[in-house]
Amino acid sequence: MSTVPSPRIPLSAPGPLSAILAGPLARGEAVVLITVAEARGSTPREAGACMAMGADWQIGTVGGGRLEQLGLETARRMLVEDGEPVRLDVPLGPAVGQCCGGHVVLTVERVDETVLYRLRAAEATALAGQPWLMLFGAGHVGKAVARAMAPLPLRLVWVDSRASEFPPDPPVDADIRVATELPSQVALAPPGAGYLIMTHNHDLDFAITAEAIQRTDAAYVGLIGSHTKRQRFSRWYQAQGYDPVHLRRLICPIGAGLSGDKRPEVIAALTVAEVLTTLLRRPPQTTVMMGDIYGAI
Repeated sequence: MSTVPSPRIPLSAPGPLSAILAGPLARGEAVVLITVAEARGSTPREAGACMAMGADWQIGTVGGGRLEQLGLETARRMLVEDGEPVRLDVPLGPAVGQCCGGHVVLTVERVDETVLYRLRAAEATALAGQPWLMLFGAGHVGKAVARAMAPLPLRLVWVDSRASEFPPDPPVDADIRVATELPSQVALAPPGAGYLIMTHNHDLDFAITAEAIQRTDAAYVGLIGSHTKRQRFSRWYQAQGYDPVHLRRLICPIGAGLSGDKRPEVIAALTVAEVLTTLLRRPPQTTVMMGDIYGAI
């Protein structure tokens, strides 16, 4: 009796899931998609969450525990036997050894071009509903922030005047912009956007920040630097004749000033947590998730 090899679990995989699955599918390899089609009550993942599995790999998660194990067991059989999509109705209680108390329906199906198309459509719709983060500056901290932001549900717009500063392998979904007039980029973001300013020049930082804090619809405006830099900016801002009431929108230092550790990765970790908490606190937008698309199967 043949067995399916134990899957390798990648630590990370850049880009949307549809792009990752397109390669194995083009090579004629069997791929199975597991989707949380419904999630009611307390559940480890939301409706629309996906994971995928090939002969010797898997990526993503639908919540772990016995719930995920049930999905993977079905997926392994489907890799060998193919067959029609399967719906698994799983109450998260003592019967499956999970105490969440909610109820999950998983959809397990072989990936073909039709499934890939629907996955791309769901990803495009979800991306359109994600809040913007405009990151100004591609220096050491900017690069660390961009890497940390890459897998998160934000639309990253990364701006610098120096094309050479962007890494050769930027985050797949990042919108890279090389601009000569960085302050004018602030006006291009939609309402509810966040702004992180960390360029190579303090005067440029001040000019961008001034534009950002005057946007009354900004969800977050963060300026890298110390309390001293904030005080200097405040004096400069008022000397330009701007309304000081706007200064209440400014976060400086960023990352809640929680650490004296100045390593870019530490600053990035603290700042990303701060930004994500703020931007995702907005009222949810209507999006089409994979759970909606597969709900009728």
